[in-house]
Amino acid sequence: MPGSDPHDSLRAAVSGFLGGGGSEGRLDDLPRRWERFDDVALLPSAAFAHERWDEVRSEGLWRVVAGGLGVSRLGRKGEVSGEMRESGVEMLLGEDDWVVRRENGIEYRYRLTKTMWSSGNVNERRRMGEIVGDGEIVVDLFCGIGFFSLPILVYSQVDHVHCCEWNPEAVLALDRNLEASGVTEHCTVHVGDNRVTSEGLVGVADRVLLGLLPSAEGGFAPALRVLRPEGGVMHVHGLGSAEDHGSWADQVEASLSDIEPGISLERLALIKVKSHSPHWDHLVTDMRVSRA
Repeated sequence: MPGSDPHDSLRAAVSGFLGGGGSEGRLDDLPRRWERFDDVALLPSAAFAHERWDEVRSEGLWRVVAGGLGVSRLGRKGEVSGEMRESGVEMLLGEDDWVVRRENGIEYRYRLTKTMWSSGNVNERRRMGEIVGDGEIVVDLFCGIGFFSLPILVYSQVDHVHCCEWNPEAVLALDRNLEASGVTEHCTVHVGDNRVTSEGLVGVADRVLLGLLPSAEGGFAPALRVLRPEGGVMHVHGLGSAEDHGSWADQVEASLSDIEPGISLERLALIKVKSHSPHWDHLVTDMRVSRA
């Protein structure tokens, strides 16, 4: 019913499906949180997973749940895994796994079951579109579907963005997203391991993005390689202790100095992007790299 609480709508829909004798314990087990976007509801990984649902878990149940939530497709979260950060989402209802998320005026298209979505990074994505200077050349070493590159291309006066990505599913989504935002001509996509593709970008970048968790350290050498001979700005993401953000930033700077002794590093900002897990925060440090 329009305007009703979605939790109540879900409970009523599932209760009707189960009937009077089949609801014992199950209605109290209904999910209390989910993500809803496009025409999809994305349930938590534990939703309907208990053995009490074994006898009724079916396409019929998924249709009822989707109807209660006011969507036509239904998915369930899983664990992000592998070096390519592959999504663990399972489609429960609907065969088409292409979705669109709209954020800050930008449409991000991707396959729900193949490519991860970085939730909670909205402010950082917006910030990237605000701080890039006019006429800059940017290299995004872990661009994914364009999380940070798209805001830069859409909202700044950047000259060009070089996007490095090795996951073919992410590249497919990135190509669609660039076209949808009308910024394809200002971007070059470099497919493959950035330790290799960066060799063709030596000395071109005013700014480098390293947006990879839990650590972007594997991209430190490529990042230094692609910066202009005089240096530039780096944005390094990683996981640091919630109690001591500075120690993580100190470690990043020490690692960069070990790779290229003699560089000068100026910390411009140290930002908490979001809480990641107990005792750990997703952080980003902005630093200016200068060479004599």
